[in-house]
Amino acid sequence: MPRRSILSATERDSLLEMPTSKEELIRHYTFDETDLSIIGQRRGPENRLGFAVQLCYMRHPGVMMRADEEPFAPMLRMAAKQLKVPESCWAEYGRRENTRREHLVELQTIFGFQTFTARHYQSAISNLVDQALQTDKGIVLAMALVEVMRGQRVLLPALSVIDRICAEAITRANRRIYEALTDMLSADHRLRLDALLKRKEGSQKTVLAWLREAQAKPNSRHMRRHIERLQALQAIDLPVGMDFLVHQNRLLKLSREGGQMTPADLAKFETQRRYATLVALVIEATGTVTDEIIDLHDRILGKLFNAAKQKHQEQFQRSGKAINDKVRLYGRIGDALLEARKSGSDPFTAIESILPWEDFTASVTEAKSLARPADFDFLHHIGDGYTTVRLYAAPFLAVLKLRAAPAAQDLLDAIEVIRGLYDSNVRKIPADAPTRFIKPRWKKLVVTGEGIDRRYYELCALSELKNALRSGDIWVQGSRQFKDFDTYLIPAGRFDELTQAGALPLAVNTDCEAYLQERMALLEQQLVSAHQLAAADDLPDAIITDSGLKITPLDAVAPDTAQALIDQTAALLPHIKITELLMEVDAWTGFTRHFTHLKSGDEAKDKTLLLTAILADGINLGLSKMAESSPGMTYAKLSWLQAWHIRDETYSVALADLVNAQLRNPFAAHWGDGSTSSSDGQRFRAGGKAESTGHVNPKYGAEPGRLVYTHISDQYAPFSSKLVNVGVRDSTYVLDGLLYHESDLRIEEHYTDTAGFTDHVFALTHLLGFRFAPRIRDLGETKLFLPKNGPGYEALKPMIGGTLNLQIIRTHWADILRLAASIKQGTVTASLMLRKLGSYPRQNGLAVALRELGRIERTLFILDWLQSVELRRRVQAGLNKGEARNALARGVFFNRLGEIRDRGFEQQRYRASGLNLVTAAVVLWNTVYLERAVSALQEHGQVVDETLLQYLSPLGWEHINLTGDYLWRRSAKLKQGKYRPLRPFSGA
Repeated sequence: MPRRSILSATERDSLLEMPTSKEELIRHYTFDETDLSIIGQRRGPENRLGFAVQLCYMRHPGVMMRADEEPFAPMLRMAAKQLKVPESCWAEYGRRENTRREHLVELQTIFGFQTFTARHYQSAISNLVDQALQTDKGIVLAMALVEVMRGQRVLLPALSVIDRICAEAITRANRRIYEALTDMLSADHRLRLDALLKRKEGSQKTVLAWLREAQAKPNSRHMRRHIERLQALQAIDLPVGMDFLVHQNRLLKLSREGGQMTPADLAKFETQRRYATLVALVIEATGTVTDEIIDLHDRILGKLFNAAKQKHQEQFQRSGKAINDKVRLYGRIGDALLEARKSGSDPFTAIESILPWEDFTASVTEAKSLARPADFDFLHHIGDGYTTVRLYAAPFLAVLKLRAAPAAQDLLDAIEVIRGLYDSNVRKIPADAPTRFIKPRWKKLVVTGEGIDRRYYELCALSELKNALRSGDIWVQGSRQFKDFDTYLIPAGRFDELTQAGALPLAVNTDCEAYLQERMALLEQQLVSAHQLAAADDLPDAIITDSGLKITPLDAVAPDTAQALIDQTAALLPHIKITELLMEVDAWTGFTRHFTHLKSGDEAKDKTLLLTAILADGINLGLSKMAESSPGMTYAKLSWLQAWHIRDETYSVALADLVNAQLRNPFAAHWGDGSTSSSDGQRFRAGGKAESTGHVNPKYGAEPGRLVYTHISDQYAPFSSKLVNVGVRDSTYVLDGLLYHESDLRIEEHYTDTAGFTDHVFALTHLLGFRFAPRIRDLGETKLFLPKNGPGYEALKPMIGGTLNLQIIRTHWADILRLAASIKQGTVTASLMLRKLGSYPRQNGLAVALRELGRIERTLFILDWLQSVELRRRVQAGLNKGEARNALARGVFFNRLGEIRDRGFEQQRYRASGLNLVTAAVVLWNTVYLERAVSALQEHGQVVDETLLQYLSPLGWEHINLTGDYLWRRSAKLKQGKYRPLRPFSGA
């Protein structure tokens, strides 16, 4: 029997927590008529109340009350109210111990409650193993176990017993996972896996360490090295389908554990566990390297296209003076010809008056050489980069196991032709090679009078392959990001079961006709309302004319009277070091308890070391520089702690603690109730070693960078942060933050700027229960769509873009629901699906139908925007909070010139997560002390206008010392449960 504790002390306490919200109290402690009848049979009000209270405890949390225990006050109050007896009766209850014991026996007999026995113990372990095959998080298993026992009316055993049950279930699940990953291995497989732990020839690294190296610069040399890694992984030749034998959560956990082990550590593992860990490492590495190879190909082609565009522009610049001279010359000739026509003189003489005929003839020839075809673009320069692509194309195409949808079969056939040319060392493309995939733009370069041009055929095919992989028309076996579209979704059979049971986790009516009828009725109503206002020029601060829409800019949100209060409270906030701030916030919330050991699940023993590693991420200092700046710290200690205790999920749950503390803080309610949020991307330049991993987006200039996409609540709490590619539209990640955060926030309305919206996002946010409200630049050019053709809405005509295609929504309704349900349940992330649905050139039925659904919601939103100044103010206020938070983040992330310089994507993610955690801590600390500052003003006799408190902000950092040596000493002035003093009060 495992002895290691699975649950922390806090987690154990949470299992038996009494409900606190009104809704939970009603759900758990409302008596029905049968209950009241049974309770009423007890003699005396004190016995009825005592009997009822014991019943409540048996139902929730599912335990017997201790003899010396006082009942939970809200529950006692609710029970007494239903029984119409005074709460004070409890004091009279149970003076005879026999009374309580008799009532306990009666409750078990009448209501069927069972005492936990050895039979229940074994049954609980068996039932929990299936869930332990999916997750080894003790609290998740314990909560599932408790819910089952409550449902079966089995009274909960001691918490130590629940802990042992979970531990045993995990142990059994681990054995089954090891068996599943090793039973199909042959002796040769085991030899090849053992070889991973040996040194790679000519290197100081093991083969396994070499295989797990991150991608480098996007060039052909590094591409070939990365392809070698994938070839080595494929040479292990694991049995087909092994990656489906174990739940992805457990497979990833096993891989992460193995990744932190040295070869010596792995060699010490029991044989079955060692091979299972190596299999998990190979499966995860194969998926990672496959995706990285595709990303490198994408970036190499991106560089070639950018270079071609640059050459194209330079060519025009070089020809610019000659073209300008010709235009001016022909302008003079034109004037002379016009004058000749007017006077009736000879036109040829007019030309010769400007320049000799021979010079005119030469100028015409020169003009022809300067002129370009009407469809001329930069593509003909792409051929200059063919050598780069040719250096890796053969192994690249050979190593990828490609499959295609029917729409892309012609392209896949072309890829097979190119593979064959490399295999047989043939130069010429056969005349019958597939060409239907070639776009008109490429046609003139690929198909020439002499046949098919090899360079441009291959470049065109590889470019179209990049697009098809993005959209999902072509997928790759072994990949995680480029799988078959259907495999990302809930299995069709499971979806049918949920649909028939009416259990789809969506926020809309899942009957298509009922849904469309309701939305069309609302759309008609809004169109009529907006049209009437527009026709009467009564739209608030807006007017629609033939030239378009004009909206009056909003006034400044904060009144001048708020500035004095802002200055006064800021002057009172204590000066504090960032290290002291983190320690104080941890004392309030205990967020560091979530950074548990990857393998054992234990909390970090040295909190100072942990906070140092977190701060190294948050201020972008890095572990080596942080070790130099923190007395008593070493790089080795920090690196070990980061490897075992800091992960994406630990950052996520720790952040949730801070966000929840902000949500519960009464002062934060002045800024909002936590039901609205905004999101925005913040670009950080990729410098140093990270420069080669950064992406370029012309919106931000020519320098490579990374984007941190952050969601912030109306209470200023940054509840989600994600490191993303700057080349991908912000809208791709809007839903991820709303759906996958760990906090208690229940967001209802969400704001973004223009980059955050697409029709697909409008559709999915509505289906998933969020109101989407973006601030759209050039709103007048964003068209409205009508339910049907016909006269009417003349006043809105400049903004009308067409009619809705409701039939395609009906046709693909089941596909839309399946996609939305898959995203909601976490089968696939919203960002991955949005990337595929929005990728060129895929225009499949689902993408089009979802776009039409989004047009309905976008039209409704714009009509609301036209009629509601309040909506515009809410959106502006929400986005202003996000922009102000970005300024704080920039101030905190100041080291290394604010550049991300870590080459590994995992380390870059930790930088983003650490930054978000530190900013959340600053926001919470400022909120607490702003409240104290306001109270201090009131204590000194100043009248504070409550309506002005909404204009205070917890995003200031002038009083926080972010630089210097990082010492972790608790302030002598700060006693347990106390606060540090404010700065001296100087009066109004």
